[in-house]
Amino acid sequence: MSSFIKAVVSIPGKERVAKTPFGARIVIHATAAETNGAYGMWETFTPPGKGPAPHTHTRETECFRVIKGLYRFRCGDEEFDAPPGTVVVLPPNVRHSWRNISDEPGQMFATVTPGGCEQLFMAIENEGADTPEKIAAIEARLGIFNDETEALARHGNR
Repeated sequence: MSSFIKAVVSIPGKERVAKTPFGARIVIHATAAETNGAYGMWETFTPPGKGPAPHTHTRETECFRVIKGLYRFRCGDEEFDAPPGTVVVLPPNVRHSWRNISDEPGQMFATVTPGGCEQLFMAIENEGADTPEKIAAIEARLGIFNDETEALARHGNR
């Protein structure tokens, strides 16, 4: 990683655009490579009814701020709704998920610390990962586990 000695600037219209494992548009604002590993930042634009499968990060703490829409979060055994303005911090090593439960597209701003899992979105785009198996292989490399990743691990396909 490089030293974090200059500003990281994400100008509207010039951001890096990628996609989530469930196909939603995501805008990457800062990466671990740019912040010497300190954090990663992105904005996700979630269609109604969409969100990631339940998963566990083994490295990062995630922080989300809901900008538009109504999201339903699950963290461990807890489930709660998050309207615009809500900030949700999810711990590492606890299975979690979220879904846009509104009828309109949702938008959230996210930060992870340490940075790194934002590479998932860029790798999906750059590697053309278009199947659950390909996406699960990228997630496993980044220490993110869900049912698909765990099934691949059991069968030695990582």
